[in-house]
Amino acid sequence: MSETENGAVPRPVPPVAAPDQPDNDTEAALPQAITIRRDRVSVVWLIPLVALIIGGWLAFKTFSEQGPTIYIQFATAAGLQAGKTKVKFKDVDVGEVTSIDVSDDLKSVVVTAHLKHGAADYLTRGTRFWVERPRVTASRVSGLDTLLSGPFIAIDPVTEGDAERHFVGLEEPPLFTTSEPGKRFQLRSPTLGSLNIGSPVYYRQIQVGQVAGNALDADGRAVSIEVFVSAPHDRLVTRDTRFWNASGVDFSISTNGIQVDTQSLLSVLIGGVSFDTPDTIDGAREPAAVNEVFHLYRGREEAHAKTYAHKERYLLFFQGSVNGLNVGAPVLLRGISIGAVLDVQLTFDPEDFEFQIPVLIEVEPERIGVRGDRDRINQQGVVERLVANGLRGQLKSSSLLTGQLYVDLDFHPNAPAQPLGKHGEYAVLPTVPAPLDALTTKANSILDKLDALPIQQLGQDAAGALASANALLSSKELRGAIVEADAALAAFRQTAERLNSQIAPELSTALRDTSATLKSANAIVSENAPMYIEMQRMFQELSAAARSVRLLTDYLERHPEALLKGKGGGR
Repeated sequence: MSETENGAVPRPVPPVAAPDQPDNDTEAALPQAITIRRDRVSVVWLIPLVALIIGGWLAFKTFSEQGPTIYIQFATAAGLQAGKTKVKFKDVDVGEVTSIDVSDDLKSVVVTAHLKHGAADYLTRGTRFWVERPRVTASRVSGLDTLLSGPFIAIDPVTEGDAERHFVGLEEPPLFTTSEPGKRFQLRSPTLGSLNIGSPVYYRQIQVGQVAGNALDADGRAVSIEVFVSAPHDRLVTRDTRFWNASGVDFSISTNGIQVDTQSLLSVLIGGVSFDTPDTIDGAREPAAVNEVFHLYRGREEAHAKTYAHKERYLLFFQGSVNGLNVGAPVLLRGISIGAVLDVQLTFDPEDFEFQIPVLIEVEPERIGVRGDRDRINQQGVVERLVANGLRGQLKSSSLLTGQLYVDLDFHPNAPAQPLGKHGEYAVLPTVPAPLDALTTKANSILDKLDALPIQQLGQDAAGALASANALLSSKELRGAIVEADAALAAFRQTAERLNSQIAPELSTALRDTSATLKSANAIVSENAPMYIEMQRMFQELSAAARSVRLLTDYLERHPEALLKGKGGGR
């Protein structure tokens, strides 16, 4: 290897003539390089090295500070533009839409967005995206600020959960974000009713939350309703809390009068939910957990009705019409509700060739207070004894206006004796006809008896009696008797006239004289009459004389010698 290849740098040197050769024969001397080895690297090579290091650092910094790329699926891309539409959180830009493509199945669009650095921490399965645009609904108005700035993609970040980069955007913005304090609860109901997303949630007629969503079960038998109660009102929801549908106007007519119950005009228009916690004996109220499930009752009265764990079912067979008896109708025992009707059917018995109407009822024995040990009563066959004493079921009308019927349990001592029966798995309570049916039966019985009467014979007898009466009235004897009676009445009238004209004046004069005599006697014996005063004075003098005689008699008894010697004894 030459010195040049070893890193020596050639240096030009001046030509030197050879002294042994002649001048004319010498040729021009060629320059020769002289190499000198250097032990250190040249400074020039540091420039590209520094540039390479700076470029690598800038590339690493750019890559490390680059935010994540996400993919959001929407139904449409209305209002969205690649390179212009922003991704915002609380009106702060956190990313931008880079591209918009149609999905492979052509049913939706896929929006690709690039977020800022640090956004990966809250991109989890629970994170939600939606397009914020102007919306006007019955429950709220939102997105009016986008009329000028244009729509944008809003994000509701959730830090808990597994990381995710593909999301399905919401068609409607959520009412509450995950950062808002409060709790979500699930309500179960057979139907949704008039509830909608955004319907208010009330506590004692004060709005404390809203309906956040609803979904139909997979089997289609019930509806799940999600409600959000904001803090600090969420602590009012306990495990014993009752929710009921407060939509519209609750209008009822009963023996207590007309009752109208509503929460607000807003709940009448778009529906609403109300809740309350009934008071209990222990008073312990354990707060409800997030997403705890509650039953949604149809109304306030049903929500506050007492519930009992022990329930018993019985079957009753009715012969007459049950028009007006509906499922849910009350079962009363002497006017106290102890249960409800569960089912009403119509069956045909081919053996008896008759129709029967079995009615299934459910009673709650715990509604009836018991003196003493309840278990002891349960072991004594109470129902059998009550049936033996005349307990029967009967249909009665709860309202003449609506025609609604209910099942009444009461004692009928005169009812035919019947034991407690059995039909399948249910015990059968004996029944008696309804009051209207009993009245109809009595009327039919009376009509049957009237029909059995010999009406024709009775008519003939009545006609004969009338003919005999007519003959009697037309007889001469009756006419003579009438003439004699007329003469007797004329004589009686004359006697009365004579008494009135002659005897009555004399009797009146005698009565006047008697009255004057009584007045004179009254004047003589009155207290102010002179005779009464003189007689009173005479009686006083007689009393004084009698007192003197009594004193004289007493003195003579003590001094009998006074008759001979006189008073003083001859002093």
